[in-house]
Amino acid sequence: MGSFDTIVIGAGMSGVTAARMLADAGHRVVVLEGRDRIGGRMHTDREAGFPVDRGASWIHGIDGSPLWDLVQALRIPTIEYTVGSFQVGGRPIENFDGDGRPMGSDVTARWIDDVDAVDRLLVDEIAASSPGDTYLDVTERALDRSGLTPERIDDIREFFRHRVEEQCGAWIGDLDAHGLDEDAIDGDEVIFPHGYDEVPRRIGAGLDIRFETTATKIVRSTGGVTVHAGDTAFTADQVVVTVPLGALKAGSIEFEPALPEAVAGPVARLGMGVFNKVFIQFDQRFWNEDSYVLRALGEAGEHWHSWYDVSAVSGLPTLLTFAAGPLGRRMQELPDEEVVADVVRALRALYGDAVGEPRAHWVTHWGDDEFSNGSYSYLALGSTHHDHDDLAGPVDGVLHFAGEATWGDEPATVGAAYYSGRRAAERVLGRTVDLDGFAARIIEREQKEAR
Repeated sequence: MGSFDTIVIGAGMSGVTAARMLADAGHRVVVLEGRDRIGGRMHTDREAGFPVDRGASWIHGIDGSPLWDLVQALRIPTIEYTVGSFQVGGRPIENFDGDGRPMGSDVTARWIDDVDAVDRLLVDEIAASSPGDTYLDVTERALDRSGLTPERIDDIREFFRHRVEEQCGAWIGDLDAHGLDEDAIDGDEVIFPHGYDEVPRRIGAGLDIRFETTATKIVRSTGGVTVHAGDTAFTADQVVVTVPLGALKAGSIEFEPALPEAVAGPVARLGMGVFNKVFIQFDQRFWNEDSYVLRALGEAGEHWHSWYDVSAVSGLPTLLTFAAGPLGRRMQELPDEEVVADVVRALRALYGDAVGEPRAHWVTHWGDDEFSNGSYSYLALGSTHHDHDDLAGPVDGVLHFAGEATWGDEPATVGAAYYSGRRAAERVLGRTVDLDGFAARIIEREQKEAR
């Protein structure tokens, strides 16, 4: 019998969810967290007096989403913002052509039709693909069949590359042909005007969380587990490991005995993408009030291509752009000021002198983050969707894994983290956990605290 019933490693969304569900069931739980805060890759920076979500921002599709149900039950305010799925149309988007000129409505309509037509061909190519085919391979085959002019093909080729970067944080040639199969989004998307980390912070309130305590070794035996964090050892009957895939791939935790192939294989095969955010705030808005996105297509958008208007959060004109995949890795090696200057140059190529000097900026470096080594998982060439779920274990009945990378239905999302945390708790408990009751208990505890 260990000092605890369960040790949870990581206080991100999956970790606090599993820990809270186990604690609610009467388990003695301790959470070991290397950072000095709850949330992991959900990181809301409030230093400026308003929230800046450096990590996760969106719920991608609220229809039939238990995560959305939780957010509503906790009465956390949201703003509808349906573009995180890298749409080609459907919302007000200011498009610029390959020469940086604004596109009129006729040209825009043709562009949307082009992408829709090639996307339909792409579905067939993915279905007919062979093991070893990358997403680059299948997009090229679809483009070859499209019959479009070379110039229109070039614009769609660039769009496909950026879509993979934004969805996966990876280069299109590293993604498996089936890498975007699970990316269908049902319903609107929302962002959080008060910051997304309110969700894990409220779930985790009152848990025994040991901050700045980094697990380095897990020893398992038939009698349970011992987790080493520096000079301290914690023992328990079971352990739930929720560190990001990037940390597992880097070998930041030693497992004794070594992980079996059933789990080690998925760790090796799945990819960890890099997706960095650049927020830039201006004194004056130089784009249309109702535009969701400013987007440069083709050559004009080779590097910086999509700017999202997130002014609603701070009330100040603010654009969010992304450096993902190879660009994300390169950019995080430069000083933030250089990155911001480069983004502003790209905007001035489209809007000219109307683009003023930035008043503030925020730049993330997830690929350099010692606790995540990247932003989120993706289906690298040679991996399959089964690898995500296989990664969850359990191993020897005592070692469980949770986190976005362990949930095959919608990896790389906060929803995946939440659902995988629940699955881990249920496997430890040997029974299902009711999500309505889970939310109700959070509210009940908060009301008790307030009295």
